[in-house]
Amino acid sequence: MGFSGFFSAAVMLVFFAGCFMAVPEVVAANHGGVTRHYKFSIRMKNITRLCRTKSIVAVNGKFPGPRVVAREGDRLVVKVVNHVSNNITIHWHGIKQLRSGWADGPAYITQCPIQRGQSYVYNFTITGQRGTLFWHAHFSWLRATVYGPLIILPRRNESYPFVKPYKEVPILFGEWFNSDPEAVINQSLQTGGGPNVSDAYTLNGLPGPLYNCSAKDTFKLKVKPGKTYLLRLINAALNDELFFRIANHSFTVVEADASYVKPFETDTLVIAPGQTTNVLLKTKSPAPHATFFMLAAPYFTGMGTFDNTTVAGILEYENPSSSSLKNAPLLKPVLPATNATNVVANFSNKFRSLATTKFPANVPQKVDKKFFFTVGLGTNPCPKNQTCQGPNGTKFAASMNNISFALPSTALLQSYFFSKSNGVFTTDFPDFPLHPFNYTGNPPNNTHVINGTTKVEVIPFNTSVEVVLQDTSILGAESHPLHLHGYNFYVIGQGFGNFDPKNDPPKFNLVDPVERNTIGVPSGGWVAIRFQADNPGVWLMHCHFDVHLSWGLRMAWIVLDGKLPNQKLLPPPSDLPKC
Repeated sequence: MGFSGFFSAAVMLVFFAGCFMAVPEVVAANHGGVTRHYKFSIRMKNITRLCRTKSIVAVNGKFPGPRVVAREGDRLVVKVVNHVSNNITIHWHGIKQLRSGWADGPAYITQCPIQRGQSYVYNFTITGQRGTLFWHAHFSWLRATVYGPLIILPRRNESYPFVKPYKEVPILFGEWFNSDPEAVINQSLQTGGGPNVSDAYTLNGLPGPLYNCSAKDTFKLKVKPGKTYLLRLINAALNDELFFRIANHSFTVVEADASYVKPFETDTLVIAPGQTTNVLLKTKSPAPHATFFMLAAPYFTGMGTFDNTTVAGILEYENPSSSSLKNAPLLKPVLPATNATNVVANFSNKFRSLATTKFPANVPQKVDKKFFFTVGLGTNPCPKNQTCQGPNGTKFAASMNNISFALPSTALLQSYFFSKSNGVFTTDFPDFPLHPFNYTGNPPNNTHVINGTTKVEVIPFNTSVEVVLQDTSILGAESHPLHLHGYNFYVIGQGFGNFDPKNDPPKFNLVDPVERNTIGVPSGGWVAIRFQADNPGVWLMHCHFDVHLSWGLRMAWIVLDGKLPNQKLLPPPSDLPKC
């Protein structure tokens, strides 16, 4: 059910937005929804975590950033004003941006960044989507501190396809660096070595009591006994997939990446950067005489270093009958082993689309164009007269089909729209690996990637696309959360080892596969996705580990205009930033 039972819809929206920022100005619109105006002021803010005070880039002085709330069918108009020296853009992660690619946000893909003293208005309509998404900076590593929830409620008088929650709680996982994340990635790109890892994970901006000097910075979730809570989980960490558990409690998963799923029970959640998961938490009754740790820690199988620490929040029951919880035990859950790939695979395989008449799974049944992309790490040779800290004196790189994608110095979407692609991009991104090898077996001797090119894949409007994403063992097999802009896709199959084009496709799920915008390519395995290319524009596809993104693990699709007026990309807004 919707919220009408315990708050009027309007009051709920005011409550949601008012917690974190000024209530948005709301104007009735002619597309069945309303227009909601927000303003994002980007400024430096002093903040203290782990006993260290530092200056961070923040939106409206908040960390995490303000909550943006709308309904399905609403239009969002967000004016972003940049008061800091860093260039910046904002990406509305998971929003399909139908014909409004100018508002998508990745720097040098759909726009030039917003420079200091300048502003840009992101203007888009939320069509056919409801659930939990998030917004974040899409320039270098600024999303370390520039992120916040994007909550899309069902249309007025529409309900959830699950039990009405008593209360809704956004839970954002993040990653905290004592130093400036920009300095961390810049040093890594210069030396060619892996970047310094984060100093803590955060839960709603707080590291919690398992870190030194952090007990006061602990997120507490106070609950009433015998109630159902909707937790809106968002992994906004830069470089780490996370396991999440609450001691002595289990969850019912009801949504992934703002798409409803067939509900399933689990006591352990896995969530990759870029993914969102909605779960129902049913509290115990009567209230137990205990408090409960909520813990998140990384899943990692790669060869490099990683932040192997644990963020903790506390679940606390409001118990009117007991005078105090002072002597109550604080119970701690056991998280899976850091490299528990079997737990991740089992969890991932439980997701199925709701696939009802109201929420159908429109999986493309026939495929117009098939692609096979390898996804993984590689190297670049060390420049002359420099010592490099990557593998065997090289520099770390990352690629898709061995192409390490270079960002252009002007935005791809603009170049494409005004037919000025010369010297900006070429349209020869390979459909298949140029040099096939045993992808998950012993890696080849030559691990160098093809560098410095901006190659895109061009597809006609309404092409049905199938992509097999294959992890490689070069410099260590690891899971890669792949995110596609401008679309959701259906996850029709996944497995370990090398994809078998003869024996794997017959096992594809074309009935009720999960619909997502970000999927973990299994460590030492493959995943197959399908989508209908019915949204014209230029759309980035990339690993949502920012370290791999910085190393070039990205590519872009150009989806051409269709014949009809409503199948064409709209012209750019007049305030589109210039490079």
